[in-house]
Amino acid sequence: MTELPFPRLRQDGAPPLMRAAPAAGAEQTPAMGQPPLIRVARVVPETVAEGPGTRFAVWVQGCTIRCPGCFNPQYWTSRGGKLMSAAELFAEIPQQQVEGVTLLGGEPFEQAAALAPFARLVQQAGLSVMSFTGYMLQQLRQRAAAGDTATAQLLEATDLLIDGPFVQEQLDHERPWVGSRNQGFHTLTPRYQHLQGSWSETPDRLEITVATDGRVAVNGWADAEALDALFAEMRRAKEG
Repeated sequence: MTELPFPRLRQDGAPPLMRAAPAAGAEQTPAMGQPPLIRVARVVPETVAEGPGTRFAVWVQGCTIRCPGCFNPQYWTSRGGKLMSAAELFAEIPQQQVEGVTLLGGEPFEQAAALAPFARLVQQAGLSVMSFTGYMLQQLRQRAAAGDTATAQLLEATDLLIDGPFVQEQLDHERPWVGSRNQGFHTLTPRYQHLQGSWSETPDRLEITVATDGRVAVNGWADAEALDALFAEMRRAKEG
């Protein structure tokens, strides 16, 4: 893990392939009539840094928006990650330990056809769905109205949507989970309507995971000073 060059962005400093990538020519394909598989870049089974309560967080692989200053450029490419069915990914959720699932990326709405069945399974289990997107909600609704059923279905299965591209000139130091002031919170179901108007009361969090092989994964939020202090302390601990 190297020092992070960006001021305050989505923090997910894990290696790009937390799961083994499929061997060349050996990728799974869905059966005839089945939804496409989800290209998963990373999973954190339990986190309190990626939305309300304790959550199962999924970073998908692939994004064509490519915001300048994005902290996850390793998730831009549509190659890599692990292909999983909605049922396979759902089976990994520790349902008794989490309040819901958060979809990040990458760009979840560029895999809407694969993620919508997964999100429906999550809601049917009584859990919530929070989705991040670099698109604006209005854009997604226009796509849905124009006949994009996958986008419509993923919106229907999302309780809380964070929309808008990251703009590094508009850093947001007040609200949790978002990186810039242009990004919006949208409660698409009654699930989190009680939180409207009180987003700034939720503190930012940063989670550090050290694997047995010494790799360090970071998720959550922190500004440049906090990250500099963190990595300086980690270097001192390693050298000491």
